[in-house]
Amino acid sequence: MIKETVQKKNKIISLKKAKDIELSIQFSLDGFSFCVINSKTKEALYFKKYQFEGTLNSPEDLLKKIEAIFKKDTNLQLTYSKVTVIHQNNLSTFVPSKYFDENSLATYLNLNIKVLKTDFITFDDIHSIDAKNVYVPYVNINNYLFQNFGEFEYQHHSSILVEKLLKLESSHQKKMYINVSKSSFDLMILENKKLIFSNSFSYTTKEDFIYYILFTAEQLLLNTEEFELYFMGEIKAESEIYTIAYTYIKNIFFLESKNSIFKDLEIDNHSNYILLG
Repeated sequence: MIKETVQKKNKIISLKKAKDIELSIQFSLDGFSFCVINSKTKEALYFKKYQFEGTLNSPEDLLKKIEAIFKKDTNLQLTYSKVTVIHQNNLSTFVPSKYFDENSLATYLNLNIKVLKTDFITFDDIHSIDAKNVYVPYVNINNYLFQNFGEFEYQHHSSILVEKLLKLESSHQKKMYINVSKSSFDLMILENKKLIFSNSFSYTTKEDFIYYILFTAEQLLLNTEEFELYFMGEIKAESEIYTIAYTYIKNIFFLESKNSIFKDLEIDNHSNYILLG
């Protein structure tokens, strides 16, 4: 079963007539979403999200879902001037540029995750933090998208997230940012426009969720009565994970997007931050 989130206004006809439109696609084992953007104005014209009922077991299962979606969604059958693909998974790690060796990609990942000899490993160059993001993309999905669109650019979701946060951040105090997905979350801490900490955690219960947050805060000497925590992604004020976080941490906020497309969406404007933030 797939839950769909789409704009209240139907823009399929207008998109077919539009010129100079770009497509950004983000996918994970939890779901698939895309956004159509005006190339000149950078205005978001259309957004749709497919949320899977459960987390898929493999990239092979994900490909089957995506193939089915592409066959029925006519907005994914248009001609785009540019296509950007975002891989969302926890198969990544940041490496400072001064320590980076392109011949040692597997070594960096093996410190955190199990990498197979057959895995294709690549990296994003993140100039804003003078680092590389080393990760395993879903190659089978890339191959399928190449058949549909030809050449395209792709990045890891955490590369985009850190760059967006750094553009916002100007505080001299450490701030915690958490991007929540259905079964995992990205936790980043920024200070003075610098990335102090970044990690991804999997969780199944609200106790798992708060444990990783409090453990990180303790390790970085953050006072739960003082530091600011900003949530984005799949989290609501009435959810269990928000409630338990607010029990232990005083200053909690939602990182809300100013994207005008949210006027046409029946979702919170702190959700889908990587695509719409």
